[in-house]
Amino acid sequence: MSLSNWETKKMGKFTLRYQPYTLAMRHVFTVASFSRTTTPVVLTELEYDGIIGYGEASMPPYLGESQESVISFLKQVDLTSFSSPFQTEEILSYVDALATKNTAAKAAIDIALHDLLGKIMNQPFYKIWGLNPDLIPPTSYTIGIDTAEMIRKKVAEADQFKILKIKLGLETDKMIINTIRSVTNVPLCADVNQGWKHKEEALEMAYWLAEQNVVFLEQPMPKEQIDDNAWLTAHSPIPTIADEGCQRLSDVTKLQGVYTGINIKLMKCTGMREAKRMAELARSLEMKVMLGCMTETSCAISAAAQLGPLVDWADLDGALLIGNDIYNGMTVEDGICKLPDRAGIGIIKN
Repeated sequence: MSLSNWETKKMGKFTLRYQPYTLAMRHVFTVASFSRTTTPVVLTELEYDGIIGYGEASMPPYLGESQESVISFLKQVDLTSFSSPFQTEEILSYVDALATKNTAAKAAIDIALHDLLGKIMNQPFYKIWGLNPDLIPPTSYTIGIDTAEMIRKKVAEADQFKILKIKLGLETDKMIINTIRSVTNVPLCADVNQGWKHKEEALEMAYWLAEQNVVFLEQPMPKEQIDDNAWLTAHSPIPTIADEGCQRLSDVTKLQGVYTGINIKLMKCTGMREAKRMAELARSLEMKVMLGCMTETSCAISAAAQLGPLVDWADLDGALLIGNDIYNGMTVEDGICKLPDRAGIGIIKN
């Protein structure tokens, strides 16, 4: 990717660059509500005093953002009035106030700013936050909805992982689990993507899945069914985790008692600053915390991984699901997330 392809915007002491890029999935990715083979992203660079921080916005179509909407948002950003990247709170509050949604676009600025700050301080961000990377939980690897033959193939490819994330929510749910159990006994987590509609059926499935060594249910029913999700959480033998039902910091307190825990994703919550606050708030409410991702390059994955020591479960496989990653950052070795000892979010261009 040539730098000449990037759109460049000078803003006082800051320079912002951005460029659309399309991620190619290794396999067709199917969940309860859609299938796709690509994911649109916008890559960003934020430069200050000759130092460049990298960022990324990933936009699975169901979230309502697009490369066009992200670029339109980034064109509104003007950091001219800020003299230093250490004005982090002011900068990110200003960016957040530019529009009500556009959370992935905001995350692209947030990630680049954190990467820039870490490079200026010459420290990885997990060290700046005082976190121990050895405490990052093993990451799960996602198996999308598919035929029995393809599921067995995907499970074989994922033999290094200590836990698998299984997409459910259709009439094939038991076939998928039985197929997986025919080839492996590793723990599973079930991501239903709002696919179940009735609480009694959801509870029946929860008990059956518990017998299959499924450790938690992610977004079992539509997020609007608050009372049904709360009832399921109260009766389920395994924890329930809010995903579509949890976007930003303001959601967390309202979800106490509705779910056992929350899934934090940088693209939903505007980036690293708010993700850390969400994890700390959930912990204070005695809720479980999962750290998730979209389909992303190693840029956004490595940014999220800086928060890994704060969570109970990690699902940071987004860069492993694509065939055209352009960065090198967090790696997975024997199912364990390994953060490089590099400044910022720890990435370099391939």
